[in-house]
Amino acid sequence: MDGMTAAVTTGPAVVFEAVTKRYGTVKAVDAVGFTIARGTLVTLLGPSGCGKTTTLRLIAGLEQPNEGRILIGGRDVTHLSAAERDVSMVFQSYALFPHMTVLENACYGLRASGIRKAQAEAMAAEKLRAVGLAGFERRLPSELSGGQQQRVAVARAIVLEPQVLLFDEPLSNLDAKLRRRVRADIRALQQGLNLTVVYVTHDQEEALAVSDRIIVMQGGVIVQDGAPRDLYEAPTSRFIADFIGNANLLPVTLRRDGALAEVALGTATLRLPHRDVPDGRAELAVRPRAIRLRPGPPGVNEVAGTVRKAAYLGDHMEYEVSLDGVPGEVLVVDPAVGSPIAEGAAVGVSIDPAGAVVVRA
Repeated sequence: MDGMTAAVTTGPAVVFEAVTKRYGTVKAVDAVGFTIARGTLVTLLGPSGCGKTTTLRLIAGLEQPNEGRILIGGRDVTHLSAAERDVSMVFQSYALFPHMTVLENACYGLRASGIRKAQAEAMAAEKLRAVGLAGFERRLPSELSGGQQQRVAVARAIVLEPQVLLFDEPLSNLDAKLRRRVRADIRALQQGLNLTVVYVTHDQEEALAVSDRIIVMQGGVIVQDGAPRDLYEAPTSRFIADFIGNANLLPVTLRRDGALAEVALGTATLRLPHRDVPDGRAELAVRPRAIRLRPGPPGVNEVAGTVRKAAYLGDHMEYEVSLDGVPGEVLVVDPAVGSPIAEGAAVGVSIDPAGAVVVRA
């Protein structure tokens, strides 16, 4: 086995080496570097304009970098066209041909590459079975649900057996309930077929649900890269804490004591890992479900608060609460729906340390 074959077989699926893409004077992607292992689903996540879609298009060959190198399967593809790369993309709009049947759509790429009709249809039918669409071969896209159309698009992409499968905001056209179902389908397919997937979304919940790893981008650079649980439970900045999971960001005073720190929020004190945040002013990122409300005046290690808004959402209550001496309001998610706290009520507010983390102010 030569060196190139070994790289293709055992090496990473995608490598970015200090890749930069400029549009005029604007750097859409700025010296970005990462490695994507085979058989994993990696999500590029971030707000609009962060560079995630440009990064996906750079992998696909739809954009060319100004600087840096891109490797796919160990091969330098930096200056190769999209047709010369071993990747397939599932577009936001699915891009199915309305006049073609499901089977014809699924084998379109094979036929375009010169494979005989009978062989192409057999290969496409196999992939349609893999995505749960056996028996749908003769239907038109208009006769399918949104989720089924998504599966046809996936089948058409994987029938070419690409090294990397790319998803560009694949669920944005679906309603909330169908999004949950289809994202579960995509994850099951990826794991069942051992696909290498790069997935772009701006939806944090979607990213947490489907990913082995999440790369968060802001302003064309990577601001944090890690497993979903790491990003949620150990954000490295206030941006990550606020962007993933709707954390409340509260001003605190921190004093380090060994590996832990005393964190003072009004009249309450918590002991938390200091995470190299220096003494003095800091911020406490607190998840809405980690805040506890108790009607009445504050007790030990509680902050006095007032319920400003209360909303019943079926399986939980959402409260907006002002804290004495703390600017703004905090969002509280409380599963106790049987005895809601009235708007205007005075409450003692405490924080579960398991749902709080300190970040630099």
